[in-house]
Amino acid sequence: MHSCLFPGLIPSRSSLCLPSLPSLRSLVATMALVSKNTPVYVALCTAVLSLFIWLDPAAASGSSAGSASRLLSPYDALYYLGVRAYFAEEWEKAAELLEKSIAARETLLRTRRECHDNCVAAGHDRLAKLDTEVSSIWDLWAMDWVQQRAECIRFCLNQAVSPAAQPPVSTDIQYEFGTRNPYNFLQVTYYKLGKIQKAVSAAHTFFLANPSHLEMRNNIEKYRRMPGVKEEAFQDREREGQKHWELYSSALQFESSSEWSRAVDAWKECVNETLRKTEDCRAQCVVQGQGFPDDEDTASTTGVFEKAAALSLNLLSCQQSCVSFVATRPGRISPLEDFLPTLLEHLHIAQFKAGDLRGAVQTLRSLLLFYPSDSDSLSNLKLYFETLGGDTEAQGTEPAQEISAYVKRSLLEKKLLYFGVENLNFNFTDPDLWTPEEVIPESLRESWRAEREKLNERLKEGDREAELDDSGFYAGGPVPLVGVTITMDDAALNGTNRVVLDGVLTQSECETVLQLATAAASSGDGYRGRRSPHTPHEKFEGLTVLRALKLAQDGLIKQSEAKLLHEIGERARTLLHSYFRSPSALYFSFTHLVCRSAITGKQEGRLDLSHPVHVDNCLLEPETRQCWREPPAFTHRDLSALLYLNDDFVGGDLFFTDRDAKTVTATVRPRCGRLVGFSSGPVNPHGVTAVTAGRRCTLALWFTKEKLHRDMEREEAEAAWAADGQSVTKEEKEDSDSPPTPPRSGRSQGSREKSKMRDRVTGGRDEL
Repeated sequence: MHSCLFPGLIPSRSSLCLPSLPSLRSLVATMALVSKNTPVYVALCTAVLSLFIWLDPAAASGSSAGSASRLLSPYDALYYLGVRAYFAEEWEKAAELLEKSIAARETLLRTRRECHDNCVAAGHDRLAKLDTEVSSIWDLWAMDWVQQRAECIRFCLNQAVSPAAQPPVSTDIQYEFGTRNPYNFLQVTYYKLGKIQKAVSAAHTFFLANPSHLEMRNNIEKYRRMPGVKEEAFQDREREGQKHWELYSSALQFESSSEWSRAVDAWKECVNETLRKTEDCRAQCVVQGQGFPDDEDTASTTGVFEKAAALSLNLLSCQQSCVSFVATRPGRISPLEDFLPTLLEHLHIAQFKAGDLRGAVQTLRSLLLFYPSDSDSLSNLKLYFETLGGDTEAQGTEPAQEISAYVKRSLLEKKLLYFGVENLNFNFTDPDLWTPEEVIPESLRESWRAEREKLNERLKEGDREAELDDSGFYAGGPVPLVGVTITMDDAALNGTNRVVLDGVLTQSECETVLQLATAAASSGDGYRGRRSPHTPHEKFEGLTVLRALKLAQDGLIKQSEAKLLHEIGERARTLLHSYFRSPSALYFSFTHLVCRSAITGKQEGRLDLSHPVHVDNCLLEPETRQCWREPPAFTHRDLSALLYLNDDFVGGDLFFTDRDAKTVTATVRPRCGRLVGFSSGPVNPHGVTAVTAGRRCTLALWFTKEKLHRDMEREEAEAAWAADGQSVTKEEKEDSDSPPTPPRSGRSQGSREKSKMRDRVTGGRDEL
C-alpha cells in the first residue's frame, strides 16, 4: 500500500500503477494480434472472458443473502415517479419520492465504490501463476483471476442493490442529476408544503449549479426576505461531493491575504481531496459497467476480440475522463485545465513562502513529473537548493509517492488508448495538456503536434491579444449631446474601447436620482439595504426602472422622478451608441440604480474590494489569463456603462486591470454626471475599491446587440407609461438592412458532446 501524499489522505486499496483488468488484458491481447506475436491465442482468451463478464450481468452473481425488500431501488424510477407526483400536485408524495431518488443515487454510488475496494484483492493469488505457466495454462489462470474479481463485485452488489438498479441510467437522468434538477422540483414542493427551511436549502443547492437561472435567483431573494429564514438555512446539500472546490477557494483566499501557513494546509487538503475524488470517479467507471462506443467503425466490426478491445478502451477512456470531471466546477461547462499540476504549483510556492523548504522541494519534484523540462520549475528547484545550502537530505527528497503512481498509471493508460486510436479506429480525447510526445504513436504524432500547437496558441491568447477586441465596437465616434465632454479615452485609460464622459447629468438631476434610492430603501423596496453580495463590510441597496414606476404608482415618489431614471438610461445609450460606433442597435440588457454604503465599525483592517475584479460577459481565470464565455457569465452582454451620481464617500474608485487581475491599467474617480463606458469582453477586466466611508451611488447599465436578451422589465415599465398616455424618451435604432445577430450561448462554446445539454437555464440579472 502506498503511503499518504499528505497527512489525512487515505489511499485506495487499489494499485495506482496499473489499469484494471479486463481492460488491460483484452487490449494487450489485441496488441499481440496486431504484432503477430506467439502469445496471441493465450492473451485473447482473457479478452473473450472479459467481454463475457461485462455482457452477462448474471455471470458469477450468486444468490442475494438479503430479501428483495431490503435491496436498493433504481433511483431513476423513483425520480420519474416523483416528477409525475409533482405535476399531479401530490406534494407529500412528490417530496417523498424525490428525496428517495436522491438518497438512492447516493447509496448506489457509495455501494459501488465499496464493492470496488473490497474486491481489489479478489483472485490475486492467481497472478503469481501468470509468470510461471506457459501455453494454454497461462490463459486459464488469467481467466480465473478475472472471474474471481468479477464474481466478487457482482456478489457484493447483489447484497445491497436490486438487479433493476444495477445497469447504468439513461443520459437524460444523468443530465437531470448532473444539473441538480431534482432540487428544482423539491424547492417548489417544500414551499407548497410550507416547509420553508427545506425549500431554501433545495433552492440554494440548485442555484449553485445554475447561477444564471433567473427564476431561482428571484426565489432565493424572496426567501431571504421571509421572516424566520436565517443565513444558515442556505445549505448546499451536495457540498460533500464538491469539497475540493471549497478547499480550492479557501486556499486562494489565504494566498491573497499572504496567510501562507494556512494556504499550505488548504492546498494540501485540496490535493488530497482531488485525488480521492478522482479515485471515486474511476471506481464508478469500473463497477457501473461500460457500453460499446457509439462509433460506426466500431459497430461494424463483428469480431469478438475487436469488441472486447473496444469495451476495454471505453473503460480506460472513462477513467481518463475523470480528470475533466473532477476539474469542472458546479455550474461550469469547461474544466480548469491542468488542474492537479496547478494545485501542485500553488502548493510548492506556498510551502516556500511558509518556510517549509523540504515540502516545497517534494511538491516541486512532483510537479516536474508532469512537465520535466519546464524552465520555471527547474529554476525554482535551483533556488530551493541554494536556499537549503548544505542540507543534502532535503535536496534529495523524492516526489510524493501518490503523485508518482498517478503519473505512471496515466501514462500507461494513454499508451493503450493511443494504440487503440492508431490500430482500432477508437476515438479518444486526451484530457491532459501534459501528455508527453513519446506516448503518441509515430503515425499520429504529426496530427497530434498540430492539435497541440493550436491548443497552445489558444492558451496564449490572453498574452497576445490583451489589446485586441472582437466586440465590433470602435471607440472615437462623435458625442451628440451638447455639454458632454470626453475626459479620458483609450489612450488615457491605457486600454481598448474605454471612455469617460463628463457632463451627462446636472447636479440637480444627480440629487433627484439619489432621492429615488433613498425612497426605495425607506419603503422596504429595492434591495432592502442588505449586505453586499461581494463583501460583508458594505450595505447594498438599489432600484430598477420598473420598481421606480411602482413606487410612483403608490405615491411614494413623483412620476417625473421615475421617468427621469428611465430617461438618463436612454441618454447614456445615445452617447455610447455614437461614441463606440456600434454597427447595430443596442438594447438594454439590464439597468439598475445601486448604492453601496460602508458599514460603521466594519472597516478596520479591511483588505477586500467593494467588487472583485471580473469581466462582464465571460469567466475570468487570472491564473491562466483565459476568459471563458460560458454560463454563469452573462454571455450576451456587449457593452457596459456606469453613470455616477455622487463623490461624497471614501474609496469606491473604478479600476481596470490586465487579465492577471492584479496589474492595474487605469483608475476612474466617480463624480456626479460622469459616465464610464467600455466593451464587456476580456479586454476590460475591472473592479471597485472598498467603500470605507459614506454612500456610493451609480446607475449601472449593460447593453446587448441581441434583441432576444433585452430588458423585459424596462419594456414593461414603458408599456405601463404608454397605457397611461404618458410618453417616455426611447431610442430605437435597428438596422433593418443587416441580418439579426445570432443569439450567443455559452453552451455553444463547448464540444459537441457538451452541446447536448438542454438550454434550460436562460435569462439572468446581475446583483452588481
